[in-house]
Amino acid sequence: MSGISFTPDAVRALAQILRETDLTEIELADGEARLRVTRTVTVAPTVVAAAPVAAAPAALAAAPAAAAAAPAAEVSASTPGAVTSPMVGVAYLAPEPGAAPFITLGAKVAAGQTLLLIEAMKTFNQIKAPKAGTVTRILVESGSPVEYGEPLLVVE
Repeated sequence: MSGISFTPDAVRALAQILRETDLTEIELADGEARLRVTRTVTVAPTVVAAAPVAAAPAALAAAPAAAAAAPAAEVSASTPGAVTSPMVGVAYLAPEPGAAPFITLGAKVAAGQTLLLIEAMKTFNQIKAPKAGTVTRILVESGSPVEYGEPLLVVE
């Protein structure tokens, strides 16, 4: 018989240890018996001010694309029309490298239409439009990491 107790009190005690120590995961093992408790931690993005840099001609050409991606700090998960990430992963705006993006700024989308992909654990997950509307903001760049609950774009 193993020494690990799988009672609700044991799980609560482990959860309390996680909170007190700021750990995100704890696992106990005794022979074949294992008890693992995890928690998710939401980390607020930090904004770092950069020193002004003279714009090179290539940077000027990229300026319209950068204007399409509004800072995520201005949009929260509670913003009306915000489409948030249901998981941690890497966002992709096109089905494959070099292909046309699923959506563009100002595009009309239908409810259920694929907006982007999030790769998590080598699986590409389609993020679909929760409602019909117009894409007014794209808050992520293709290939950028995203967190659970992070606003990805706004459909109004």
